[in-house]
Amino acid sequence: MAEVMQLRANGGSSASAQPGLQRQPSFSSFPPSRSPSAVSLRNENKRPPRSPQPPMVREDDVSIDELSQASSFGDTRHARLRSQYPADSIENHVEYILVASFDIDRGSVMEHQYPGPISGDETMLAELMLPDQTHMRSQDWTIFFLHKDTSAEEEEKEARRERRRKGKRKENHDADGDDTTAGAEEYDEPDDDDSSSESENEMDSDGPPLVYVLNLVNTKQDNTVKRGAIVKAMAICTRHPFLHIYKPLLLLALEEYFRAPVMETLASLYNALNTMDLSLLPKLSMFENFVLQATDAKDMFIEKFEQMIRQRRAEDAERASLPSASSSDLQRKNYAPPRDTHEFESKVLYNGVPVPIKVPTALSPETVGDFSLIKLIQTFSTPHATQPQPFALHPHLTTSGAYTHPIIVLVNALLTQKRIIFLGHNRPSGEVAEAVLAACALASGGMLRGFVRHAFPYTDLTKVDDLLKVPGFIAGVTNPAFSYKPEWWDLLCDLPTGRMKISNKIELPQPTEGQVFFQSQGIPVGIYPSGSDKAADPTGDTHFMESLVASIANRHGENAIRAKWRSWVLKFARISAAFEETVYGASALFVGSHETEENVYGVSGHGFVWPDEISKLRELAANVHRVEGWRNTRSYYSFIQDLARQWEKRPVRGIDLHHQHDKLRCLKLTHDQSAAIYLALARCVEEAGGPKPSPSPSDTDLSTTTTSQSLTIANDPDRKPGEQLQYDTVLQLLCVIPETNSGLFYLSLGLFHPRQDVRAAVVKLLERIIEHPAGRHFWATLGRFAKLAFFRVKREESREVKT
Repeated sequence: MAEVMQLRANGGSSASAQPGLQRQPSFSSFPPSRSPSAVSLRNENKRPPRSPQPPMVREDDVSIDELSQASSFGDTRHARLRSQYPADSIENHVEYILVASFDIDRGSVMEHQYPGPISGDETMLAELMLPDQTHMRSQDWTIFFLHKDTSAEEEEKEARRERRRKGKRKENHDADGDDTTAGAEEYDEPDDDDSSSESENEMDSDGPPLVYVLNLVNTKQDNTVKRGAIVKAMAICTRHPFLHIYKPLLLLALEEYFRAPVMETLASLYNALNTMDLSLLPKLSMFENFVLQATDAKDMFIEKFEQMIRQRRAEDAERASLPSASSSDLQRKNYAPPRDTHEFESKVLYNGVPVPIKVPTALSPETVGDFSLIKLIQTFSTPHATQPQPFALHPHLTTSGAYTHPIIVLVNALLTQKRIIFLGHNRPSGEVAEAVLAACALASGGMLRGFVRHAFPYTDLTKVDDLLKVPGFIAGVTNPAFSYKPEWWDLLCDLPTGRMKISNKIELPQPTEGQVFFQSQGIPVGIYPSGSDKAADPTGDTHFMESLVASIANRHGENAIRAKWRSWVLKFARISAAFEETVYGASALFVGSHETEENVYGVSGHGFVWPDEISKLRELAANVHRVEGWRNTRSYYSFIQDLARQWEKRPVRGIDLHHQHDKLRCLKLTHDQSAAIYLALARCVEEAGGPKPSPSPSDTDLSTTTTSQSLTIANDPDRKPGEQLQYDTVLQLLCVIPETNSGLFYLSLGLFHPRQDVRAAVVKLLERIIEHPAGRHFWATLGRFAKLAFFRVKREESREVKT
């Protein structure tokens, strides 16, 4: 561990050793006016866009070919796993530590900044660090974000790219040696942007990574000073969205700063945080991230942590064998896998005190800090349940009429990019910030983006002019003056009362093509004015909220509630895709839909599944305003970009696994229809593993179930069949059937199919899932009745082989 700590320490100190040699970036609490910049937009087709996540945390940084697991899917020792936070990384966990205080004569003042001054408006930062009415409380937490202004850097990079392009043209078309040499010199000019890692291909065009700021304010009573109190705030600036892990250390450090208000106190905290060792935390793929978050199994992907430990021990042994090895290198270090793979446990040694830290292994988009969806839902659900009050009608917001559930109104406002204010009068600013972060995660569902970058967990009246320049902001405030200015917001969420209010100044949408389309067919479109008829719930939102509140009452837990919201957001996205296909003839939300319609696996179809066409049109008409409002927002366009990138990573493309599983789950199918689905699912998993050298007589031929094979795995040169591709294919299937969505239940029903070849194919499919490091956990949750059927079919196969 000493070597890792030393590497971290060196990496952390290098950034501040020669500050004069580095160009200081400029930070602001508001996004730059050119974000996304004109340069980025001009070049979005020439180079991959950037991601909002820090380089060390990019969840898509691992390509499909880099995955490896134990069991029959390959020995993990053959492929080296990568760490999310390598020990030799030059990236620091914490970039800045700030201290501000309140002076009775000068107001909010920035006292110290370490390791150097953070460029930007220091007064603005100090005001954010010292919220309104903070002197009324002994302690308060605040979270805010800083945006890096990179307009000058973008112009410089664009100029370098243009020089390289000119150089390459000279190299290709100029036969003169002098010109060729000059062109080569220009072409070889280094560019950090172009030489970045492959995971930078996963980035979004919103702008550079945010800097997340966790701030603690303490008020100490002191009769020797004016107003009888000393108010100081300390903030940690980090690229990590899980900034809540630093709270214990910030508490200790601020207490220490009250005793010793010197720069050395900040240096001690800065060095301690940046020597935190997270190098044994493995980097997971997109599918692995989702599966881990969707399960409660504490040993999911434990094999990856064990392999990281094996790799570290091998490195330690190699280092100890060197002649120059020190005594610390010869000491045997104890490494142990985590008790719960959802969190990685580490320690930070601060002032001789080891402080335990738990870092989340898998991160969802738009998830910042430690918040509670349950708390947010209960805050606004309880008053609505006890004494419902009607909303002012608005097509985008009140999708179920005047008595639409407040949480649905909030989500609609987020999806349609309305201006939202969370007001917490006489409440700690930390409570307001938590509500803002929870709202962002609520609308995101771990899928959509574009909320956090335009969120302001805490702001005040002095910044209202800048706030109003941001379209679709989500802001937290404590000053009641905001409530008297309805022109500043579209939806006001009052935390103390648990009530929401739609502004009377809100802009009404214009009629859309979707609205005209359904009205021309005689399908009712619009707002349902009466809340008395509970049967009238065409969107299904009322029933969903009732089930959600019941889950909270039954103490199902935060993870279960987040999973339900993810399902709701996923359903909304799939309904939106079907809406676009119905109204406009095509949808950008259906990437690769043409491939799923070519019957390459013996089945066709894509998208959401309805029992009949009437139900489909009725639900699409009920969602017309919400969908049309979403189609022109940041999150919509970001989602399209994400879907396109994810499509390139999918191991299986010729079949919509979600669509086929929904058919099994929702429709009454004939034996032949269900047989085609079971055989297709089994075939895509079996083909991914490559051809078997000597199939047994009882093996089902899964390669002759279709006439078109051009898009199957076996005929795709870009995806080579093998253990790794089969591992990824099973993962893709598991993402469709999380434990919160019935798990393997509907697949196991194929064990009771009347056709013997279907039963045999389902057995093969389940065998591949059982062998899978993640699939074995799904098998463990399957009912005993299905497991007995599985072994019965296997016995029948064995008897047939013998005869």
